[in-house]
Amino acid sequence: ENHRPLYNWFIDAVNEGRPADKKIHHPQQIEFAKFQTTYTLLSKRNLLRMVQEKIVSGWDDPRMPTISGFRRRGYTPESIRHVMDEIGVTKYDSVIDFGRLEGGVRDDLNKRAPRRMAVIHPLKIVLENWPEDKVDWVDCVNNPEDPGAGTRKAPFTRELYIERDDFMEEPPKKFFRLALGREVRLRYAYFITCQSVVKDPGTGGITELRCTVDPATRGGDAPDGRKVKGTLHWVSATHAIDAEVRLFDRLFNVESPGRSGADLLTELNPNSLTVVNAKVEPSLKETGPDEPAWPDGIRRFQFERMGYFCVDRESTPGKLVINRTVTLKDTWAKAAGKDD
Repeated sequence: ENHRPLYNWFIDAVNEGRPADKKIHHPQQIEFAKFQTTYTLLSKRNLLRMVQEKIVSGWDDPRMPTISGFRRRGYTPESIRHVMDEIGVTKYDSVIDFGRLEGGVRDDLNKRAPRRMAVIHPLKIVLENWPEDKVDWVDCVNNPEDPGAGTRKAPFTRELYIERDDFMEEPPKKFFRLALGREVRLRYAYFITCQSVVKDPGTGGITELRCTVDPATRGGDAPDGRKVKGTLHWVSATHAIDAEVRLFDRLFNVESPGRSGADLLTELNPNSLTVVNAKVEPSLKETGPDEPAWPDGIRRFQFERMGYFCVDRESTPGKLVINRTVTLKDTWAKAAGKDD
């Protein structure tokens, strides 16, 4: 911008005396600031270093601040454009909280992504009063934000998986999930009550929960009007599909990587990628008629109570690979003392 008078003078001087068809085009100049976000590094030199040293898997690694990385992680073009429209074009350098991008994709996928149930850290439960060979196909809502998305069927069986964090032997006062002697609701299905805990004799770790189900509560409500505070997601142990779930997080654990002068490797987030073997409902095996047609061909979902996810390009018919796009809430804002 400071050199614009010189630039304009130069063009005018070159064009002076020339016929109209020989004049050099005088383009309009518009200066605008670079888009920068917290917890992100945009220096191509340093990004190249991370690729060459195999800190990331490539330029399209879902942790990379590249268009191909955002796409593979499940971000939609609409969500990024919406954030850019909100921020606007400015001439002054500023750093945007990365949570703005995460909030944008949450808002977009909340409206469009079909819901599914998946258990990231499985804990098996056995319903002692449920027949071994009985399968009850319960109706599940595909998207409460879109009534036209309809419903799907999920199998309810004697053996199920719930999230390991949804059970505690000695729960604190405000823990409203499953505990010994406590009744909770399984989403779209029944009320269950935990009767006993099975532990590994060697390690003492919990391997299984023995529960009972109230058959009168099908659909998630009790005829006698009693209420429960906890609602858990679940999958059938006999119908669940194994999936490799990649839990991606921010690549750096400092807001301004590289600014301190320390080596970038010391500022990397050691938990930017966690790979777990999860159990997912059988509808994820293949595209269903209720799924939206995403223009880029990437299948996206909200795993209930867990976050937004997408199927990775490395998936094969024999191995389902799923990437976490973003959690349901901004956990980094909470850690930094900001509002969610």
